[in-house]
Amino acid sequence: MSLEHTISEAIKTAMREKDRVALDSLRAVKAQILLLQTEARGAEVTAEQEIAILQRMIKQRKDSYEQFTAQGRTDLAEVEEAQSKVIEKFLPKQLSAEELESEIKKIISETGAESLKDLGKVMGVASKALAGKSDGKSISEMVKKLLA
Repeated sequence: MSLEHTISEAIKTAMREKDRVALDSLRAVKAQILLLQTEARGAEVTAEQEIAILQRMIKQRKDSYEQFTAQGRTDLAEVEEAQSKVIEKFLPKQLSAEELESEIKKIISETGAESLKDLGKVMGVASKALAGKSDGKSISEMVKKLLA
């Protein structure tokens, strides 16, 4: 079942349950997917593109959460946090810190990286291999920690 179909079913459920936060979040996701399909002009939208949309939307909401919290707008911050939790439900299971470290160690040994000079090489491979399983910030921090 495609993400678009899953989101549509979740929208129906949110409407029945009168869950305003979930409904707003899911409609935003569906709008982004439809926009991507329009830009693709009939080409098939891949699962990787759908995951990238979800990750981008979660990152936007987390950034907004931090800004609203810094400004003392807890009412708006709570909405952003709730929306990011709704969207996260549609991402694949995220790697734990231990699993992430293990995966990155494998990538470092495969690429032959030895120091921070090789950061770009490792990040390129890690970002592609771990797309959807972990966010870029976590991957970057772990790679820096392991190469230092």
